[in-house]
Amino acid sequence: MAARIEDALTWLQGQRGAMEALLERLVAQNSFTQNRAGVEAVANVVAGQLRTLAMDVELRPSHHYGPHVLFTGRAAGAPVFLLGHTDTVFPPGTFEGFRRDGDRARGPGAFDMKGGIVAMLFGLAAAKRAGLLERVAVRGVLVSEEEVGSPESQAVIRAHAAGAACALGFESGRPGDLVVTRRKGVASVRVEARGVAAHSGNEHEKGRSAIWSLARFVDRAQALTDYARGLTVNVGTIAGGTTKNTVPASASCEVDLRFETVADGQALREAVEAAAREAAIPGTELEVTAGAWRDPLERTPASSALAKEYGDCQRECGLGQGEAPLAGGGSDACTTGALGIPTIDALGPRGKAFHTPGEEVDLGSLVPKASALARFLARRAG
Repeated sequence: MAARIEDALTWLQGQRGAMEALLERLVAQNSFTQNRAGVEAVANVVAGQLRTLAMDVELRPSHHYGPHVLFTGRAAGAPVFLLGHTDTVFPPGTFEGFRRDGDRARGPGAFDMKGGIVAMLFGLAAAKRAGLLERVAVRGVLVSEEEVGSPESQAVIRAHAAGAACALGFESGRPGDLVVTRRKGVASVRVEARGVAAHSGNEHEKGRSAIWSLARFVDRAQALTDYARGLTVNVGTIAGGTTKNTVPASASCEVDLRFETVADGQALREAVEAAAREAAIPGTELEVTAGAWRDPLERTPASSALAKEYGDCQRECGLGQGEAPLAGGGSDACTTGALGIPTIDALGPRGKAFHTPGEEVDLGSLVPKASALARFLARRAG
């Protein structure tokens, strides 16, 4: 077996061109979360690649987004569970194309996280060449709406990951190839204010300003931020009113909450609801609607041991190792972690500037990142 894995890794060293070609194909297809056809096109490409690895593949339809890609290997036992997503944050026309510049490539989703998908697929391909997929159970999901909090696919992940031995997330790699074992939880809240319209000159006293109540809420909500405890509140969008000379009868805002523990997240959401009750001026009301919720990824002894195990494989492939600081952004790794499955994340290639038009990936890290996955599966094979 040792000779077969080394032969497979030697084969992988010659696959950089093929990896870049697949990455270009994925990046060239816009897959903004709301672009259902684009996300489905990417899902179909990924599903085709997985089928060549003798995986059982299902394209699970979504009610509002593109299909989720579920895959299962043929080996029995508690599986190694792989996580990824096919969507990006870039609407069509805002950031397009794939451009190489030496060892760097720029394009929407190149780093977050189509590069991670490519590393995952080629790591599995090397494992198949080494005969590992006949000995190590592998299962996974690539969801279609991770960038909006995985509102539908969290249930899909929980069901498909049940009984997994561990979970590996191929989100964007961190500097020094550090493995993520901790992520903040994320919640979204929408607040709608309702008041009474009136002419601001002739009957100002009859009006009840929804904007005034919402502004009072914003001040209270933002004040709930507590950096020492890792709690942040961000009112990211706000809208309301009709004309400057009309007392506004309606207004609304979208709020992002971040927290390090489930208990803190629940307490923070309750505090936001209390702020809304306190902020409403007489004659107005504020309605709070809870949106997507993603538990934090909390570090455990088992996940730390998993990070060490995977980090050793990275080191053997010329990469760095170690645990990254707490990540402020959530991911689907939070969902498997909340199930009690030892989970690590950020195993994708190196890069920078995700979620911006400067997003780029380090092409030279594709092969080593894929090799690390193959080595890890070889260790699990015994």
